[in-house]
Amino acid sequence: MKSALFAFAAALAVAGPLHADPLEGPQPYPMPPPIPAPRDVAYPGVLKLTVDATDVERRIFRIHETIPLAGPGPMILLYPQWVPGGHSPRNALYDLAGLVVRVGGQVIPWTRDPVQVFAFHVTPPPGAGSLEVEFQYLSPTAGDQGRVVMTPEMLNAQWLNLAVYPAGYFSRRIQIEPSIRLPAGWGYGTALETAAVENGVIRFKPVEFDTLMDSPMFAGRYFKQYDLDTSGKSPVRLNIVADRPELLAAKPEQIELHRELVRQADRLYGARHYNHYDFLLALSDRLGGIGLEHHRSSENGADPEYFIDWDSDAPNRNLLPHEYNHSWDGKFRRPADLWTPNFNVPMRDSLLWVYEGQDQYWGYVLGARSGLNTKEQTLDALAMTAAQYSTGRPGRQWRSVEDTTNDPIVAGRRPIPWTSWQRSEDYYSEGQLVWLDVDTLIREKSGGKKSLDDFARAFFGVKDGSYTELPYTFDDVVKGLNDVLPYDWSGFLTTHMRDVAPAFPLEGLGRGGYQLVYTEKPTEFWKNNEAGRKTVDLTYSIGLGLGREAMITSVLWDGPAFKAGLSVGSKILAVNGIAYDTDKLKETITAAKASRDPITLIVKDGDHFRVVALDYHDGLRYPRLQRLPGKPDLLGKIYEPLK
Repeated sequence: MKSALFAFAAALAVAGPLHADPLEGPQPYPMPPPIPAPRDVAYPGVLKLTVDATDVERRIFRIHETIPLAGPGPMILLYPQWVPGGHSPRNALYDLAGLVVRVGGQVIPWTRDPVQVFAFHVTPPPGAGSLEVEFQYLSPTAGDQGRVVMTPEMLNAQWLNLAVYPAGYFSRRIQIEPSIRLPAGWGYGTALETAAVENGVIRFKPVEFDTLMDSPMFAGRYFKQYDLDTSGKSPVRLNIVADRPELLAAKPEQIELHRELVRQADRLYGARHYNHYDFLLALSDRLGGIGLEHHRSSENGADPEYFIDWDSDAPNRNLLPHEYNHSWDGKFRRPADLWTPNFNVPMRDSLLWVYEGQDQYWGYVLGARSGLNTKEQTLDALAMTAAQYSTGRPGRQWRSVEDTTNDPIVAGRRPIPWTSWQRSEDYYSEGQLVWLDVDTLIREKSGGKKSLDDFARAFFGVKDGSYTELPYTFDDVVKGLNDVLPYDWSGFLTTHMRDVAPAFPLEGLGRGGYQLVYTEKPTEFWKNNEAGRKTVDLTYSIGLGLGREAMITSVLWDGPAFKAGLSVGSKILAVNGIAYDTDKLKETITAAKASRDPITLIVKDGDHFRVVALDYHDGLRYPRLQRLPGKPDLLGKIYEPLK
């Protein structure tokens, strides 16, 4: 036996190891050449874009584009990938179809780049002067395919979906002349300037390609436009499309509040960075909802009854102030790592807690100062936000606010199972609370002589009349705050935004003269918010939220419902043995305060049924703000209109 082992060892020594030589294993296949980086040089000639948007029944946009050639040889056409304001590479490439490229009437082949799939390679024949490009944008026909942008009554033309452009150039150095054909009799609103209307085709003045991408259109059968600027400085318009003509019936006092929004923004910033501005507002439950900022316009979707059910629609009225404020915060002044030379260079979102967080703060402030929402409604909204981050976001235990700025790229705004633990773009509303902390801190330390208003004017309100973006860094923000009030702002912002902080400090509320409390009755704002969203929010009692047909839409991590084994997607069928009813569930939660018996639920999860016991006895809990005796009402001061 021993001699056999020696013989085997000798054989190994001669033959080598049993496993393969790693140098003989697979090696990476060579990558294709990279797409040429954009250069800050002018592209020769003017692109011409024609869009036919009349096929509203089938939701099809038909595109024809003429692209002059910069010279002989191969070229690359790019379909925009990264969506400004969406902070992510989410443009709907999958809805592009029927792509054909011609030269002189002859079809020439194209190939998609195998790595950068938004890029198309073409080789024009020698002597060619331009390309003729045709394709269709097959916009979603149902909500499960994506956001619906076209209905028989209206459309939202987003040029990001409707054009390609040559690689290798800054998008601001490419000139394009756009035009669009709409259904007969439709009105439209856009920040583009109309050059002519000929044979039903609206032709716009030539613009830079990046300006076109930043200037969407709302158009519709039922359309109305209001002038919101009364100063004569530069036009500001409210362009409304609606599902039905009666939804356009805005009262004069309602329009006046929107005019006051423009005035209050002027008083805050002291400058405008547009030569005209167009609010685009869709009152529809058929067009997909939206809130998206642009430099000289904004896309806004609201409940159809925005005007005619004004008293119940307060939760919707923060949208326009938020998006309008972005003209200063986010579009004119933009984080340096978020600005890119074209729409296929990756964006980096690290400072969205300034871009969106401070904008969320100013959106609420301008909403209150303009009167679009009352002080009480604004405080009630703030209470909801404070509760969410002091109680409803345990994910703060492991993840910083700044890390959530990656969420548009990581999660793509898809539904997620455990929002309270995973977190989801919390730089918006948690950022709002931090900037409230900053504002009240400045006011307190300066004895009321300074405020975040001073920062806004000095940081965002510079260079009146300039449309050219002015990027900023973290250090620029710190310096801007120190110019208002010397303090360790670098340490403050690092602690609040970049560090993991399990307990959220509510000093901004306390310093502002209020404290967060919970009561058994919801505020009117809370009730309107639930009604508008068709939800039942019991986060701060049994730890869950419900949508239509008693479906569980949210579960608070480590809350009572979580501990009972409930999760998103289940459906409540019965409460304590009686068929589910919202009022019955709330009555049962209240009654459990006087009992040691658990609340029992019959739950359907897919094709499984089970009985769940909720050991909860603290009754209904809804957040609201309560005045602190002896403390000055700084929040009231913040929300006062500027004179």
